[in-house]
Amino acid sequence: MDSIADMGGTHAWGPAQVPTDEPPFAEPWEGRSFAITVLTMGRISGRNLDAFRHALGRLHPVDYLVDGYYGRWLNAAELMLTDSHILAPGAVDARARRNLGEDVTEPAFPEPDRPDYKPTAAGSLREVEQAPAFAVGGAVRTKDMHPEGPTKLPAYVRRRSGTVTAIRPAHVLPDTHAVFEGENAQHVYTVGFASTELWGPDAEPFTLHIDLFESYLEPQ
Repeated sequence: MDSIADMGGTHAWGPAQVPTDEPPFAEPWEGRSFAITVLTMGRISGRNLDAFRHALGRLHPVDYLVDGYYGRWLNAAELMLTDSHILAPGAVDARARRNLGEDVTEPAFPEPDRPDYKPTAAGSLREVEQAPAFAVGGAVRTKDMHPEGPTKLPAYVRRRSGTVTAIRPAHVLPDTHAVFEGENAQHVYTVGFASTELWGPDAEPFTLHIDLFESYLEPQ
């Protein structure tokens, strides 16, 4: 699934604005949004960190861009609660309108449908029995992937050729873990891509390194 969250390598966004002396939370509501989202993940909604990232990717593009960083967190928390049937669709909007004095009937709360949550304190690194399919120095090409569900393969690096520069520890595959279709742990590789391979011959010359899952790659 290609989402608004996959903005890396795209054009026309302008330079990144980096505030100086930025506090952890610029306003009190941001801290509350952070706390609500952390509490929502896990035992309340039954969702994991990868499901949270998937929720961010499913937000409406306008909301994603306009509501800011912690606004996105709050929207994703609401979406996770809706996914788990803790909240009915539209319940938060209806409550807000009712608090403003509108005559609104709040939707009934559905029957909860929480996944079987397991604590993630052990981390996401795993051991896999099969040997790595690629070796350091090997030429690889990223696949042309457009799955219906989430993927951590950035759009701008698909169908591009690179070189494996390191083999990393095996890791839970976020693509399936986010939608509760298994951990599917696999090897992870650091792949170096020439800037000209990614952005054409006029790009400033440098090598971009990206960590990619084995299932994203094929031999060159």
